[in-house]
Amino acid sequence: MKISLLSDTHGYLGEELLPHLEDADEIWHAGDFGTVDILHKLQAIKPVRGVYGNIDGHEIRSLLSEEIYFITAGVGVLMRHIGARPPRYTDSILKALHEMKPMIFVCGHSHMLKIEMDQNLNVLYINPGAAGKEGLHKVRTLVKFQLTEGTIHDMHVVEWQR
Repeated sequence: MKISLLSDTHGYLGEELLPHLEDADEIWHAGDFGTVDILHKLQAIKPVRGVYGNIDGHEIRSLLSEEIYFITAGVGVLMRHIGARPPRYTDSILKALHEMKPMIFVCGHSHMLKIEMDQNLNVLYINPGAAGKEGLHKVRTLVKFQLTEGTIHDMHVVEWQR
């Protein structure tokens, strides 16, 4: 299963992202869509798994949850927009990581790309950075990878100047 993971679009989905979304089996969005139109545009391309972020309004919040846990291709995934980072997770995320034991924890919010294996919790932490133009980040990013029978592989980052 091919995944394109993004976050923090803040109402902007540039044409340059589209080829990186169209070749995926699923699009994952870790919150701060900005507008419900972004969610609908993504859903028109591929199936979307996502959570709402702190800037998302009632329309998106009525369609998505604050946190989701799912298993796909044998990989457990926990996603929430705000979750901090290893080893300084929020208390609620730390509790969820201990209880659910996902292979991947995805969050956004910071606009800073970070991929790290948390050896203490045996979870791959992924923050895809920000795909939109709002914020202090200088580079727009998304993360692509594949899931096959309980494994994560072929991960790479796609970047654009803001």
